[in-house]
Amino acid sequence: MSLQHIVLRDFVIVRALDLDLSTGFTALTGETGAGKSILIDALQLVLGSRADAGVVREGAARAEICAEFELTAAVQDWLQTEGFQAELSDNLLLKRTIDHQGKSRAWINASPATATQLRALGDLLIDIHGQHAWQSLTRADAVRGLLDAYAGVSLQALEHTWSQWRIASDALHQARNAQATLQEERERLMWQISEVDKLAPAADEWEELNTQHSRLSNAQALIDAAQAALSALEDDDSGAVRQLNAAQHHLQEQAHVDPELATWVDVLASSIAQASDVAHSLNAYLNHTELDPEGLQSLDERMALWMSLARRFKRPPEELPALHQEWRNRLSQLNAAVDLQALEASEQLAAKAYQVEAKKVSKMRTHAAPQLAQAITQAMQGLGMQGGRFEVQLQAHDQPSASGLEAVSFLVAGHPGSTPRPVSKVASGGELSRIALAIAVTTSELGTAQTLIFDEVDSGVGGAVAETVGRLMKQLGRDRQVLAVTHLPQVAACADHHLVVSKQSDANGTASQVQAIDAQQRVAEIARMLGGEKISDTTLAHAREMLSNPSPKAIQA
Repeated sequence: MSLQHIVLRDFVIVRALDLDLSTGFTALTGETGAGKSILIDALQLVLGSRADAGVVREGAARAEICAEFELTAAVQDWLQTEGFQAELSDNLLLKRTIDHQGKSRAWINASPATATQLRALGDLLIDIHGQHAWQSLTRADAVRGLLDAYAGVSLQALEHTWSQWRIASDALHQARNAQATLQEERERLMWQISEVDKLAPAADEWEELNTQHSRLSNAQALIDAAQAALSALEDDDSGAVRQLNAAQHHLQEQAHVDPELATWVDVLASSIAQASDVAHSLNAYLNHTELDPEGLQSLDERMALWMSLARRFKRPPEELPALHQEWRNRLSQLNAAVDLQALEASEQLAAKAYQVEAKKVSKMRTHAAPQLAQAITQAMQGLGMQGGRFEVQLQAHDQPSASGLEAVSFLVAGHPGSTPRPVSKVASGGELSRIALAIAVTTSELGTAQTLIFDEVDSGVGGAVAETVGRLMKQLGRDRQVLAVTHLPQVAACADHHLVVSKQSDANGTASQVQAIDAQQRVAEIARMLGGEKISDTTLAHAREMLSNPSPKAIQA
């Protein structure tokens, strides 16, 4: 068993509900308007469906839903992958709250979770077949999904190769359409690069040129300044070094009289040393500095080239090296884009990879289609469509697609001798419901979910067919937990367990509740379903008779 316990607080018109669920087939019944689908709605919410403030009971601050499941190995693997801790001996607890503003919070085993995580986990726990399941049979994607699930097809690899093929095809198409434009841009870049190549500007060259030019153009003034400074320091009569030495000598002669003078002597000694160092450096500077008119002319010519290119391309001179590299990078990109041969080879390789995956999918579909058709045809025989036939048609697409090389459609012949037609063309709503039920029963064995929920999928059937539906669900309940919301007494009579939804009104308002009923109460409920509010001895006897066969024979589906 998977679903073991569900708790509702202030959900729609349910004040409080604590419900234990059992293995096998459980029927959920009740009068019209009692809220039979509230339990299904609550399970869908706790498994990640969209929430809004409308599910909060009027006057309450928030709605709360808790569901406890048996922890299987598959679920434990998912929990570990997603970072949730769990042991096989523990149960799985899901909780979701929705406040009166529609804000939702969720937990998995007491750890915060997202609605997306709840939905992913829900796929492993519960498989819900709604009362309008037949509507999905008119959608191409749903039809293909049913066949692919039956065939064990995963479209992940196919969709990836399709995406890569589209990308390669688009790149080739754009390159072909832009050939003339690309070639013009390529030629323009090649000319611009060749012009700058003549200069071959280095990254920091402009700054260095300016520094050198400033020094050479001011060489005479620099020499004069250095020579004057050196004379001021080393002149034989009035040089600063000579004067500092004299001052130090005068103080040093009297330092023994006043110790304070000794401090000034030390300061003068330091100043003399620094002045001597400057004089030494100035001598070296003058020895290496000379007028260089030829070097200055060369710099003028080099800087003129920089300025000419900068004006031509309307950029500051210092940006020329970066602009040169930018053009070279763009040219490399264009050279690659213009390489149609490489793009064509890439497109062909991607197309081949797609075809390999698509053919794998086609082979699996071709193998599974007649098997699925046979299984559903067999299920139809017990649902009032004796002699009916179900077909799964594969038709090649005009163009390949992300879903493969073929379209999938379901055809059905409701009676012997009739020609199979598309399901969407079947006129009878009852037939559509029975076909959907046959598909649901046939494909329910495909998933890993241990709990199957049928929400009034028996709508539009009755009589012996209804009894067959009940027997089918009881048969499914031998291997999985089955919960069916039904209005048919024939279906409810086949259940292993029976829950009744009722609605009561008092001074505090109207509220729904769900209760498990015993054998005697079950007779009364089946009788109500048979005869309405007025229960006669005849309907009670009929109800007892329907419940007297607890183990109907197995139905092959």
